[in-house]
Amino acid sequence: MADDWDDLVLDEDFIRSAGTTEPSARARMLAARWRDEEPEPQPWRSDEPPAGWFFGKRRRRWRRR
Repeated sequence: MADDWDDLVLDEDFIRSAGTTEPSARARMLAARWRDEEPEPQPWRSDEPPAGWFFGKRRRRWRRR
């Protein structure tokens, strides 16, 4: 009794031809969040740096001696 899977070759061409249609977990999370409430518009470049970035609390001041 021959199985349909006996002739299947799982080579690189087969794997690369497989399409992916599932969005990432982050995309699904944001889509679910934005269904309830739209995000507020953000400027492309804002004056405020991201949280914990270069201008955080760890910044040292240089003193003249």
